[in-house]
Amino acid sequence: MELFEHIVTHALEDTLPIVPFLLITYLALELLEHAAGDRVNGVVKRAGAAGPVVGALLGIVPQCGFSAMGATLYAGRVITLGTLVAVFLSTSDEMLPLLVAERVDAGLLAQVLLAKAAVAAVVGLAVDAALRALRRNARAHAAMRRGVLGPAAVAGDSAVEQDVIDELAEAGEGADHIHRLCERDHCGCDDDHEAGSSGHDHGHDHHGGAWPVVRSALSHTVQVTAFIFLVTMALVAVLETVGEPALEAFLSGNRMLAVFASALVGLIPNCAASVVITQLYLEGVLSFGAMLAGTLVGAGAGFLVLFRTNRSLRENVVILVALYVVGVLCGIVLTGMGM
Repeated sequence: MELFEHIVTHALEDTLPIVPFLLITYLALELLEHAAGDRVNGVVKRAGAAGPVVGALLGIVPQCGFSAMGATLYAGRVITLGTLVAVFLSTSDEMLPLLVAERVDAGLLAQVLLAKAAVAAVVGLAVDAALRALRRNARAHAAMRRGVLGPAAVAGDSAVEQDVIDELAEAGEGADHIHRLCERDHCGCDDDHEAGSSGHDHGHDHHGGAWPVVRSALSHTVQVTAFIFLVTMALVAVLETVGEPALEAFLSGNRMLAVFASALVGLIPNCAASVVITQLYLEGVLSFGAMLAGTLVGAGAGFLVLFRTNRSLRENVVILVALYVVGVLCGIVLTGMGM
């Protein structure tokens, strides 16, 4: 019984700090959709070009709420894929507080944060540029479509509403995709429409005051929070029974293999991953390259929000694999340089 109470308490401690970020994000998304027009879409589009740089800087803040916010905004296609990747790569989770608590040299601290931000910004900008190039290349376009959508792309499945490359490339160009989150989550917007809303294409009530916006945002927040809590509770249960020593043993092998292992641990959507990786680096078990590989990949609860809100499972898996590859490559380069 005590173990169960501890698991629930720990899961709540990991989940509750994210709730304000989710609520603020969903409120912003609802307001964007209600105000959707040429002016709003123009602002979003102009911000999208610099998104990866902004995302890389925001990700440095030691709070996984920004990765959750990024995942939600990406699911609504308000930000680009490159911006999402930048936020995920830059997110530090518990790394920064641990380094500060251990009174790590300010120069080293700046080196770690700048390295993460630089990699995040460069990779994010490259992803957006690659998507724009793929959109113009018919052969690569078709191959990417098959890779992400699978059999549906080959069979011409009518359930596939839009070409995947077009949709990814259009992310960050406007607020027109936000209503899809409501359609998938059944947030109650359609009820407003049935109660007498004025013909908005997305089923939102423009004349019902602030309540429809707040209710929809609360509905989204509750659904995603419940999902995060349940998955986090399962992860905490595994970590409490298997124990962090098992992770430490997994990471303390061969110097080069530790890079791959650290990046793999970084994919665990829980703050325990960044804690273990950072602690082992401080103890000298992990090299700087291995530590950076793991903390680049780690995005905490952002992964859970992405899988809950973004409808394409294949797309989400591709994003995770891409993050892992980037983290491993950076770790290998740094480890090869003796860092």
